[in-house]
Amino acid sequence: MYLKASPKTSLARPLARLGLLALALPLSACNMVVMKPSGDIANQQAQLIVASTLLMLLIIVPVIILTLVFAFRYRASNTQATYSPEWDHSTRLELIIWGAPLLIIIALGAMTWISTHKLDPFRPLERLDAQRPIPAGVQPLTVEVVALDWKWLFIYPEQGIATVNELAAPVDRPIHFKISSSTVMNAFYVPAMAGMIYAMPGMQSQLHAVINKPGVYDGFSANFSGDGFSHMRFKFHGLSNDEFSAWVERNKADGVALTKELYLDLEKPSERQPVRRFASVAPGLFDAVVNRCVDGTKMCMGQMMAIDAAGGGGKGAIDGLASKPWSNEQKRIFVAALCTPDNAGQYASQWQASATRN
Repeated sequence: MYLKASPKTSLARPLARLGLLALALPLSACNMVVMKPSGDIANQQAQLIVASTLLMLLIIVPVIILTLVFAFRYRASNTQATYSPEWDHSTRLELIIWGAPLLIIIALGAMTWISTHKLDPFRPLERLDAQRPIPAGVQPLTVEVVALDWKWLFIYPEQGIATVNELAAPVDRPIHFKISSSTVMNAFYVPAMAGMIYAMPGMQSQLHAVINKPGVYDGFSANFSGDGFSHMRFKFHGLSNDEFSAWVERNKADGVALTKELYLDLEKPSERQPVRRFASVAPGLFDAVVNRCVDGTKMCMGQMMAIDAAGGGGKGAIDGLASKPWSNEQKRIFVAALCTPDNAGQYASQWQASATRN
C-alpha cells in the first residue's frame, strides 16, 4: 500500500521552486558599481578582476567538464570503455595536469606584479583615462581625510574649507587624498572612484585617484569601527570646474570656522551626523591630527620621534609624562613635554590649566 501524491502537492513543489528563484529577481536591479565604475583607477581594478577570473576559468571550466565526461564514459554500465587497472603514468597527461596550471600561475603572478606597482595608491597619476594623459600644468586637488567616530572630515587646504560627510571634486582632475584617523582604524572607500584605503591613527596614508564622470557617488567606511559604523557614510560629488568653484563658495558663505576647539568637540563619538560646512580651517590642523596633539597638552609624535632619533631624553624625560582618565579604572599616559629648567614652569602651568578644563 502506498500514498499517491495529490495534484495540489505535485503542483506546489514546482511553484515553491519558482518562488525561490523569484527571490533573486530584485538582484537584477543592483548597481554593479565595482565592475562599472566612473574613475580610471577603479576601472583598471575592474579590468584586473575580469582578467584574473577568466584566467582561472581556463582551468576550472575544463576540469569540471572533464570530470563529468570521465564519470559518464567510465561508468560501470559502459562495457565498451577501456579498462586498464595497472595503468599508473602518462607523460602527456602529466604535462597537461602540471603545465597548464603553472602557466596560469605565472600569468597571474605577472599581472599581480604589474598592477601592484601600476595601481599603487601612493603613486601619482600618469593619465586621466586610457585615451587621455594628464594635461601639462594640471595640479592634483589635495584633500585631507580624517576618519572620526562615526563620521568623515574632509579638509581642502588649497581652498581653506572643510566639510563633514560631504566630498566633492572636479571631473577629470587628479585628486591626492591624505588619509588618517582620530581614534581607531577605519577604511576610506568610494567604489566608483578607486579601491579601499585604510585610515589609521597616528599615521598618514595616501590615495591618488580621479573621477571621470559627473554624478553623485556613495562613499563609506569599509572597516568595522564600533557602534556607528553602519552609518559612517557620505556622498561624493563629481562636478564640473564651475560647479566645484560654486560649491567652494557655498561652503565659505554657509560655514563657520573650524578651530582646534571645535574639532575636539567634533571628534566626540556621534552617529548619523548631518553634512556640516566650515568656511576656514585652523592652520596645521591635519598635521596635528596625524601627530595626535590637537589639544595642545601632548607633545606631537613627530617631535617625540625626533627626540628618540637623537638618542632620547634620558631619565629626565620622565618628568614630562602626564596622564588623563581613560575609563573608570584606567589612565592614559603620554608625553606632555620634554621638560628643561627653562620651560618646566611653563609646561606645568599649561597642563594644570588643561586638566582643570577637562
